[in-house]
Amino acid sequence: MNIALFLPNWLGDLVMATPVLRALRKHFGPDARIVGIMRPYLRDVLGGTNWLSEQWYFNPTDKRPEFRRRALIQRMRAERFDLSVLVPNSFSSAWTVWRGGAQRRVGYVRYGRGLLLTDRLHPPRRNGRRVEEPMVDYYLRLAETVGCPAESRRLELHATPADEASADGVWNDLGLRKDGRVITLNSSGAYGGAKLWPVEHFGLLARRIVAELKYDVLVMCGPKERVIARDIVRHSGSDRVFSMADQPISIGTSKAVMARSRLMVSTDSGPRHVAAAMGRPVVTLFGPMLPVWSENPTQRAANLYLDLDCIGCHKRVCPLGHHRCMRDLTVDMVYHETVRLMEADDAAAAA
Repeated sequence: MNIALFLPNWLGDLVMATPVLRALRKHFGPDARIVGIMRPYLRDVLGGTNWLSEQWYFNPTDKRPEFRRRALIQRMRAERFDLSVLVPNSFSSAWTVWRGGAQRRVGYVRYGRGLLLTDRLHPPRRNGRRVEEPMVDYYLRLAETVGCPAESRRLELHATPADEASADGVWNDLGLRKDGRVITLNSSGAYGGAKLWPVEHFGLLARRIVAELKYDVLVMCGPKERVIARDIVRHSGSDRVFSMADQPISIGTSKAVMARSRLMVSTDSGPRHVAAAMGRPVVTLFGPMLPVWSENPTQRAANLYLDLDCIGCHKRVCPLGHHRCMRDLTVDMVYHETVRLMEADDAAAAA
């Protein structure tokens, strides 16, 4: 069986699709060739797993011709895929696999692409309106459509030996505690500024975690978030709050670092899904997006959001200008939810 799996473009969405990868490999067996088609920046996300036979990198806006759509279509035609499963909903992904000659094309009927698919799924509706549901469940129906038995909704990632060695370097360079008493903070929000919790809040939370819980705090960041990470450390005023700003910044290193932490406090962004997939509890701070779409009932989580008329607006920037959905999430609220989740996790482990 020769299978092309068109994967999501965003980090969090790719992590939420890991149950689909697991289901396809289990169902089609070790001899099936499963090719994952993904954005180049996501190349390290699935390192340490064995679900894909190959990873092909695709970005229609990349300056390198080998990553452009024409090259992907030509490559697909040469490989003559028996089956293509489209996790993204875009018209362009369906058009690409249709042009690429995949014999069977499975995906959701969205954005006018139904005629390009051979196996068409419709999002569930009630009274004419689409039913809100976790993306994990939405994605898993694609696997069920090609015959996969019911699969766990558990998110799953692994670190490679190289990732672990890089995390060792981070621990040694920063002088982090080696007894497991480290909490990570994630302040990213590629979707837009409306998802961000104030830097000052993160700094005060970090100071309180150090002073009252006697944990070290490590602020995670991507290449574009180094300044924010350093600002959080500065606002904390504590010598036991550190950042990844001057450390190797890669998805592989981040996976291994998160796996060593006790818990993550995060904005609603991709790294929170990575932490959950590495087995860590996560406190997530929601504002413009509510947790329905990104919720995974199998993870240990606390989802915090306020009861405001404007909550869940789905805007990248606060249209009202006050950004209360995030600013009014107080440090006290987040700290107490962090303690509660740690206590609940300890109780579950002891049971």
